[in-house]
Amino acid sequence: MKFESILQIILLGSSIGLGGIIFSKISLIRSLPEKSSRSSEKKQDFVLILKKQIKKLNPFKSLTYEVFLEKVLTSIRVIFLNMENKTSGLIKELKQNVKERKIRENDNYWEKIKKSTKNNINSQSKNTNNLL
Repeated sequence: MKFESILQIILLGSSIGLGGIIFSKISLIRSLPEKSSRSSEKKQDFVLILKKQIKKLNPFKSLTYEVFLEKVLTSIRVIFLNMENKTSGLIKELKQNVKERKIRENDNYWEKIKKSTKNNINSQSKNTNNLL
């Protein structure tokens, strides 16, 4: 309840202050002269002059469609060659990793076979000893 009443007082005070500022500025705004249309004409003239200067200083006069197309296609070709080089490097690394993994698996494979055969031989010899 107290919070809402404090907010209402702040709202009322700020509204009165805003109204006072607007009221004091209205007389100042009325006393200002209207802008003439000459300033917009000057802006248009300036824009026309600027356009003419840009056309005179055009750095792309010697640039033809063919030259532009050649430069764009060359840059695209360079990008694709870089991508191809990176992908071939990645493929080479992947092949090397797979080869190393196979070598590691093969080493473990033969060790597992040796262990299993030793276990089979030991278990068979125990079984024959138990039978005798």
